[in-house]
Amino acid sequence: MAPENGRRTSDRPHAGGPDPAGRPRLDADSYVSFLCTSTPRSHEVRGTSPEEVTQWQQRFRPILRQLLGLDAIAERGTCDLAPELHSTETFDDHIREEWTIESEPDFRFPFYLLRPREARAVEAPAAEAEPRPLVITPHGHGKSGKRVYVGIADTDSDREQIEDGERDIALQAVRQGYVAIAPDMRAFAGLRRAHERERDHTCSCRTMQMHALLFGRTLVGERVHDVSRLIDFAATQPGIDTSRVAISGNSGGGTVTLFAAACDERITVAVPGSYFCTFEHSIGSIYHCECNYVPGILRHGEMWDVAGLIAPRPFLAVAGTEDPIFPVDAVRSSFARLEEIYRAAGAAASCRLSINEGGHRYYKRDVWPFIARSFAAAGRTGEPKNRYDSDSAHDRTHGRPHGGAGS
Repeated sequence: MAPENGRRTSDRPHAGGPDPAGRPRLDADSYVSFLCTSTPRSHEVRGTSPEEVTQWQQRFRPILRQLLGLDAIAERGTCDLAPELHSTETFDDHIREEWTIESEPDFRFPFYLLRPREARAVEAPAAEAEPRPLVITPHGHGKSGKRVYVGIADTDSDREQIEDGERDIALQAVRQGYVAIAPDMRAFAGLRRAHERERDHTCSCRTMQMHALLFGRTLVGERVHDVSRLIDFAATQPGIDTSRVAISGNSGGGTVTLFAAACDERITVAVPGSYFCTFEHSIGSIYHCECNYVPGILRHGEMWDVAGLIAPRPFLAVAGTEDPIFPVDAVRSSFARLEEIYRAAGAAASCRLSINEGGHRYYKRDVWPFIARSFAAAGRTGEPKNRYDSDSAHDRTHGRPHGGAGS
């Protein structure tokens, strides 16, 4: 999403400015920065030892789930997955299946399941083959939804964003030897409302977010719930090792990555692309899609606190130096706070930042080495170790062409 009128809130002149005594005051333009300074965060991270961090997480995680509306979704009751396989396509190096499952009662959503070809070899049936780790790749804004993430270009724009923005993340994952799941996120592609589909609008985010709020839910919470149901589904499938589950998406997919990993501890590695920052300096600073907002979040914690719920599990934030909507200076300051949490949790080496030259897009260079080492550290036990190789990404800048805005 582009900045409103091309300027950040903080760049505009304040309507009222300071009061006669020179003190800042609350007005329409200082609203977020003023309240961020004056509003205490009741669940900001506390703790200087692994035990204290765990106790803080146990207090904050239920609050976050409530803010996202996950409790409201759960109140509707449980349902069977009722999986349906709709199609299978075979390629040189992988097999792509399209499935649907029931995420909550009377709601189904589609996803692609990608397996390396050798995982389905005749001489080694999937039920007997070595289980593969799973990578879930939630997409961001775009009409094509999951299709771009498996490398399907329906338009020239899709093709450009796949090639220049490295957005075929699920395809990258399966070519690394992992099983990959690329879901459609609610309010995109076939999960848009009929009104937006008929008019070929990109998404239904605004209306669906407003409607979710009426019921104590949020759109990002619904997407997080769907990711958890995908893990439930994966646990029923042969050949998938659900003790090793990574999640990585870009932009809006980075949003889902962060919140899903914070809420669902079955996710063992989290890699948000072009999202991790501060709430104040990203979605609180410029015009963003309504689906980014979680009511009341800044009364409880900043983005580094949400990410702190992932500790000690491996976490890699990926960012671009020229990203206009998740500014790199705020990325670095937020990451410094997150490092403190990981240090207190005894897992400082599992928290990494990859800074790349370019704009708002996905940068894969550090992603797959990080995930591979994290899976290797976890081994087959699913118990992540709190050590990480010293050559991993840490605020490393890579030369990159400026790709189109990724999703």
